[in-house]
Amino acid sequence: MSSPDMLAEQQAHEDGFATVAGIDEAGRGPLAGPVVAAAVILPDGYGLAGLNDSKQLSAKRRETLYAALMQDPRVKKNVAQASVEEIDRMNILRATHLAMARAAQALSPLPQMCIIDGLPVPNFPLPSRNLVKGDARCLSIAAASILAKVTRDHIMQELDAQFPAYGFARNAGYGTREHLEAIRTHGITVHHRRSFAPVAQMELPLGL
Repeated sequence: MSSPDMLAEQQAHEDGFATVAGIDEAGRGPLAGPVVAAAVILPDGYGLAGLNDSKQLSAKRRETLYAALMQDPRVKKNVAQASVEEIDRMNILRATHLAMARAAQALSPLPQMCIIDGLPVPNFPLPSRNLVKGDARCLSIAAASILAKVTRDHIMQELDAQFPAYGFARNAGYGTREHLEAIRTHGITVHHRRSFAPVAQMELPLGL
């Protein structure tokens, strides 16, 4: 399988955009925890061995690449999130777009063009392009995918320490059998997404 490259960034530069950020998110599907997005501007000619779509990497490898990206001052990056309350209020898609916008708008320098993983994002506050499967094709999106994923994993590990019955460190808030059984036994926490069907159904009273 081919590795992500910087062709999308180079095309944007050729189109007149000096600063180009890749954007990706983590945590659309879980039943608990925030959705996290990252925006990354890589320097020209950037190389980091093994940098790839976070889903293609082991947890250990993601942590190593995360540390390398975070410690490199040439890499301009920002990570943002939308809370469980925002997810429940506006729906997960809009909350994801909000987290992406927050990540991009807080970057310094402000990107002149954002390349966003997946489908087009309507009303994005900065000029943007979308790239389907961008985390596997575009190096700055791959970097963003790692920062978003590892940041979210760290958040869920912290929640696991507060709520050990739910296995958040292992399931990252996804609806595993263990997690669903914990909800049935212990109820939901303030970190559960009440708008998500499995959680909402758990709140229904038994009987008629």
